[in-house]
Amino acid sequence: MADVFNFLPMLEGEEMVYVQGMIKDMSDEQAKQFAAVYSSRRKDPQIILITTIIGFIGIAGIQRFLLEQIGMGILYLLTGGLCWIGTIVDLVNYKKMTYEYNFKIANEVAMIIRSRAS
Repeated sequence: MADVFNFLPMLEGEEMVYVQGMIKDMSDEQAKQFAAVYSSRRKDPQIILITTIIGFIGIAGIQRFLLEQIGMGILYLLTGGLCWIGTIVDLVNYKKMTYEYNFKIANEVAMIIRSRAS
């Protein structure tokens, strides 16, 4: 049974529990492969927070582009973060947005790793 602490020590809270559930049935080699791919593709919540704050003083919507929400990123860019209201909402919900993105990536990576083993 692979342990998330050994492979992805930077995870915390909800994300750690979710990823542990994903890799618990993987061999150590599969867990290493998962950790390598996942850590390169996941987004850090602090980066999303910083880019959201930049939206107040500079270019709104950067956080949406980083989370691969291109349509919302363009909308935020053209409307000044929906007149800063959307940027404020993103500032409050930055962890939730990041975890949702990371959960999606974890599912994709786990499917790739499991399909290689079959």
